[in-house]
Amino acid sequence: MNDTTVTLVGNVATAVEYRDTVTGGVARFRFAVTARRWDRERGLWTDGNTSFYTVSAWRSLGANLAASVSVGEPLVVHGRLKVREEERDGQRKTFVDVDAVAVGHDLSRGTAAFRRAPRAESRLQPESQTESGPGPGTRPEQDPWAVAAEEATEVKPQLVTAS
Repeated sequence: MNDTTVTLVGNVATAVEYRDTVTGGVARFRFAVTARRWDRERGLWTDGNTSFYTVSAWRSLGANLAASVSVGEPLVVHGRLKVREEERDGQRKTFVDVDAVAVGHDLSRGTAAFRRAPRAESRLQPESQTESGPGPGTRPEQDPWAVAAEEATEVKPQLVTAS
């Protein structure tokens, strides 16, 4: 299928609305993208027109987005562009939607701290390890990388003797 994919940089314009559906949860919000241009005559940036998009994010992306994003925050949204026309109040209107594939904070305008979302228990596999290491169902407390990091930060008493 030939979908049109876009990457948009802008700000969250409305609160994220999250709903559980039969096919999985979905988060929706309005996203404002304003073109900025350098005005050589005045020597400063000027705002152009603002375009608004309705962004939808499904399943785990939607749940994580609803827990992470607030109005006014700068984001980068990557997804499939959908343009639709509807007739409302006797007038033909055009709506532009984006089905998000990835969403993240715009780190050119601030900082963020990533926190891995906990996995649902139903997706965890029985406790087992293969020769190649832990499987995808390994719980965080069994993760060898987490254990190694924890051990590296522990303060271990050292015995110092004078000779």
